[in-house]
Amino acid sequence: MTYILNIETSTKNCSVSLAKDGKTIALKEVNDEGYSHAEKLHEFIKEIISKAGLSFSNLDAIAVSKGPGSYTGLRIGVSAAKGLCFALNIPLISVNTLQSLALTTSTPSESFVIPLLDARRMEVYSAVFKNNILIKNVAAEIITENSFSEFLNKSDVYFLGDGAEKCKEIIIHKNANFIDNKFPSANEMSKLSFEKYKKNDIEDIAYFEPFYLKDFIVVASKKLI
Repeated sequence: MTYILNIETSTKNCSVSLAKDGKTIALKEVNDEGYSHAEKLHEFIKEIISKAGLSFSNLDAIAVSKGPGSYTGLRIGVSAAKGLCFALNIPLISVNTLQSLALTTSTPSESFVIPLLDARRMEVYSAVFKNNILIKNVAAEIITENSFSEFLNKSDVYFLGDGAEKCKEIIIHKNANFIDNKFPSANEMSKLSFEKYKKNDIEDIAYFEPFYLKDFIVVASKKLI
């Protein structure tokens, strides 16, 4: 039996799951507008391990959502995952955030699934999947009326994630479908992290960094000093 703790903090959804052989056996998550990950993450981790009747010593690996997503959210999740891996001397696994988001919906096999994460203004982080296979790499792009036309002209396209909302009034196409209220979750990470564990596809704990995709920009305060 393989127990993997999955941590997802790339968006407003603070999510933790415990998986046994790739299947979620405990899940705790909250979608908080206040981004309270720093306060809740470790509490959630302790709670689901206790709920499953296990201890930290039972864990075989820690998996973390690697991005793209919120700079601060990713840092919190990765820091927690690294700390646990060091303390428990177990491997670290990273999971593509958009891939786990794509798994939160079920669609016809001939359709495309495009998970979108809000990157501020009219920009999103996106990737394109078909039958759970990545066919267009993760990218940051500005949404226009022609965005993803190469896929929309071929088949139904399902857009989901917090970046999909801003696309509804811009991407007007008969094959465009928008799925509301979907966020990356540690629940879908369970399957992906177990597949990577079986392949020994792990990260170097000391040097692993989240996949930010864009540089973090500090905005100066407009308040008068």
